Amino acid sequence: MEIQQKDNGKKGQFFIEQNGENVAEMTYVWAGNNRIIIDHTQVDKKLKGKGAGKKLVIKAIEFAREKGLKIAPLCTFAKSVFDRETKFNDVL
Repeated sequence: MEIQQKDNGKKGQFFIEQNGENVAEMTYVWAGNNRIIIDHTQVDKKLKGKGAGKKLVIKAIEFAREKGLKIAPLCTFAKSVFDRETKFNDVL
């Protein structure tokens, strides 16, 4: 399950593609130079129960740590991951 990223400097996404089709995605928007807002996570039923959504959020956390960014989890799914995993609080 390879997670890819697209970013145009204003908004971006982490996504999983299978057979040329987006089967999972988590989108974000930039809020200044040091913060991203996760605004949506969607996983196709093909990947339900395989942890794809959480893997997308973790990839965003890794990205934030690499770049020295903070994350505002507006998306309810992403917020639930942060609520359950206090080890990610450094990027909040």
